[in-house]
Amino acid sequence: MSDRDKHTTINDKPLLRIGAVSKRFGSHLAVDDLSLDIREGEFFALLGPSGCGKTTLLRMLAGFETPDSGVISLDGRDIAAVPPHQRPVNMMFQSYALFPHLDVAGNIAFGLKRAGFSRTEISSSVAELVAMTRLEGLEQRRPDQLSGGQRQRVALARSLARKPRLLLLDEPLAALDRNLREVTQAELLALQRKLKMTFVIVTHDQDEAMRVADRIAVMNKGRLVQVSAPRELYESPKSRWAASFFGDINIFDGQVVSRADGRVSIRTQAAGVLTVPSDRQPADGAALAVGIRPEKISMSAAAASPEAANTLRGEIVDTTYLGEMTAYRVKLASGEAARVRAPNHLRADAPPFGIGDSVSLSFPPDACILLES
Repeated sequence: MSDRDKHTTINDKPLLRIGAVSKRFGSHLAVDDLSLDIREGEFFALLGPSGCGKTTLLRMLAGFETPDSGVISLDGRDIAAVPPHQRPVNMMFQSYALFPHLDVAGNIAFGLKRAGFSRTEISSSVAELVAMTRLEGLEQRRPDQLSGGQRQRVALARSLARKPRLLLLDEPLAALDRNLREVTQAELLALQRKLKMTFVIVTHDQDEAMRVADRIAVMNKGRLVQVSAPRELYESPKSRWAASFFGDINIFDGQVVSRADGRVSIRTQAAGVLTVPSDRQPADGAALAVGIRPEKISMSAAAASPEAANTLRGEIVDTTYLGEMTAYRVKLASGEAARVRAPNHLRADAPPFGIGDSVSLSFPPDACILLES
């Protein structure tokens, strides 16, 4: 269950099972022996860099691509070879793909007409979807008479018209500006919760994935790197790559020098000896790395206590005001730089720290992440 919505009930039974699926385009292996279960009622995100295979995987779920090998089953039925129009699956495209010659009502009704629904059924469904997506009064407008947000809602209504078991969303909010995108993310999430439908979204936007998804699958080079709830993915990444891709992080490489009381001390060239909690028992001299998120580092003008764990001294070499917080780059004695983010609690004419200031950095062991070097 997502930390974002403790009241959401998700069926533990998988609705969609992807088993050892691979897809190649010429010499390029786009999806590589990938297995994944997606639960009924879940809002699931596929996240990764360009070319990682996430859109290819989505297109195979929709039926627009056929796997070279493997099984895709929905409700226990293998659909890997089933044509798109025969699957209880619909896809909302990034471009929205609205018909320019049809008005809002006509676009929403298009799939229902092709499926042979009666005029009464179509009229009732269109009215329900118009209300659900807040398009009242716009039924007679054509796509070129709508805003970007309105076109997005028409595309969403059309994709929901036939009540699919699974809705696929391919970068659906990429064309919207930031403020509208955030509002639409909240609306999309509320709609998914109301319908209790399984949504799978492809996005390159980490913030978007964290806002809407119950779980996130991070992909790289056609493979799954990690599948976790947003909080777990951010706080406990299972690999160095996942830690670096998902959010900003400082990583200090080093070697184990001691172990005691569930903690490991690692001597790093960049930041000295750092202490990290660990349930592992790595050997002395083992190469490991310490990760620390920039917002978990405290910064002070005063020198830290000599007894305190994980304290560094450095000089601010860059600051960036970001509204709700300020980002700092601090040059350490080793010459390496640490990234720090501090919330802007007060409205002030000048930031508390500036370029050239000498500062102490500190962070508790429990805020650190132990990573393979």
